[in-house]
Amino acid sequence: KIVIADNCAEYANTIFNNSNDYSGSTLLLGTLFFTFQIYGDFSGYSDIAIGTSRLFGIDIMRNFNFPYFSRDIAEFWRRWHISLTTWFRDYIYIPLGGSKGSKLTVIRNTFIIFLISGFWHGANWTFIIWGALNALYFLPLLLTNNNRKNIEIVAKSKSLPTLTEFLSMLLTFSLTVIAWVFFRAESVSHAVSILSEVFSFSLLTIPKFPGIYSSIVTIILIVVFIVIEWIGREQQYAIETIGLRWKRWVRYSFYYAILFVIFWFGGTEQQFIYFQF
Repeated sequence: KIVIADNCAEYANTIFNNSNDYSGSTLLLGTLFFTFQIYGDFSGYSDIAIGTSRLFGIDIMRNFNFPYFSRDIAEFWRRWHISLTTWFRDYIYIPLGGSKGSKLTVIRNTFIIFLISGFWHGANWTFIIWGALNALYFLPLLLTNNNRKNIEIVAKSKSLPTLTEFLSMLLTFSLTVIAWVFFRAESVSHAVSILSEVFSFSLLTIPKFPGIYSSIVTIILIVVFIVIEWIGREQQYAIETIGLRWKRWVRYSFYYAILFVIFWFGGTEQQFIYFQF
């Protein structure tokens, strides 16, 4: 939340609020900043609640399960905001008939769920289109009966994914990033303007905006964050579990290093995104 989300928020806000001043490459960078801002913000919000509850001996379900390592959109939504998606599944999707019935019925139910999810986030067409896009992403899976039912650990017990796994993750991540543009934009026209610029030749220019050089630190932190996520993707409390294998002085040195990073690289305090919903 402090190191990733808050730092990303500074640059994402600058770029989105002044999108007409920037080229496609800079807008793409801003979109990527928001992609990790919303993950760090939502997941951080949940992890704070989970950690605080554990201090009192209360276990709360995990809410995010390494979603950006998903290989298709169905897997993404089984890893992203699990408490909300589970509620929608149990109280809306299943009562509508769930995955039973014809393909047309399943497609209808999927669209209803995502449109409601979009409307739940806000009475704005940007959220509705965000939901509709995610429903559209599901279509190939539903039409081919390839809707991933279980969550398998990607590249389990391996250091690197296969080429197929990597390309699947890259495609899913890219589609998710496009949808996030509508989630973050002030209006549909604003989102379309940003995406039009991103998919233009200006994407080939060098990103440039106030603070671009200081943002390199944030980019490095994001890369480190991704590496840590990848290393710990097979367990919920990866740092805690892996740390128990180390000698005490190594473990505590690592913990103090994390505290140092938080205090030294923590961004300007930002309100939790979820407070607006």
